[in-house]
Amino acid sequence: MSNWLILVLFSAIFLGIYDITRKHAVRNNSAICVLLLASIAGAIAFTFYTLITGNFISALSCSSKEFLLVFLKACIVGGSWGCVYTAMRKLPISLAAPIRSTAPLWTFIAAIFIYGEIPSLISGIGMAVIFVGYYALSVIGQLEGFSFKNKSMLLIVAGTILGSAAAIYDKYLLNQLNLSPIRVQLYFSYCLVLIYFIAWLIINRIAKVDTHFEWRWTIPVTGVLLIVSDLVYFQAVSLPDAQISMISLLRRCSCVITFLAGAMIFRDKNVAKKFLALLIVLAGIVLLALGK
Repeated sequence: MSNWLILVLFSAIFLGIYDITRKHAVRNNSAICVLLLASIAGAIAFTFYTLITGNFISALSCSSKEFLLVFLKACIVGGSWGCVYTAMRKLPISLAAPIRSTAPLWTFIAAIFIYGEIPSLISGIGMAVIFVGYYALSVIGQLEGFSFKNKSMLLIVAGTILGSAAAIYDKYLLNQLNLSPIRVQLYFSYCLVLIYFIAWLIINRIAKVDTHFEWRWTIPVTGVLLIVSDLVYFQAVSLPDAQISMISLLRRCSCVITFLAGAMIFRDKNVAKKFLALLIVLAGIVLLALGK
């Protein structure tokens, strides 16, 4: 088994657990406060990791060009997480998980326009199957008051698309520009804290938007879990033989863990129907991978 494949599977496990703690942390809570505090916890955890591994000083060595490239990544991911966290304040996790699992579709579509890749017949069928799954999710969502015209549904789709853009950008940074994964992750975590702190100031102090916030133990755990998942993920993407389309596919296997949590922990409704829609989406993703 390839090294990058093993790394991605571990990343998927951590990402699935992260989704569960994220839902607990942000449910009916201030998204920007959760994002800021979770990002601070993640930045502290990663700094500690670089210190104990002896990589902190070397990771700090960053040119202005590298910093700007990483800052752009933080802006893309920050926007993605902002959309997803806001959506998951009210959206059932068993509905969010299948939608989030469609990230490979948007990555594949982006690759068509950016790299000029022509989809094969199997890939085209896979795309059609995923959109069938999307339609099934829209029908199920309407049963719970969440159509694709709903703000939460639109936000989670937007967050998923932005996340796919970040995946392609990661491949560019780590594989084509050969930036150090440790350095990228360190400055990425710091930039996220800066971005969310500015957003918090604008929302809470300047715009004076009244946002309810309740401290939960899962807030710092969410930040740490994401750092661990991303650390393993970055190592996988940086390997020369890594295939970004397959990485995006396998990492989305985390949605199975997330979905089961929605059924067992959060007691979501219409679980059987959502699971069928999830299987349709996953079948389409598998066809995408086979066509690739």
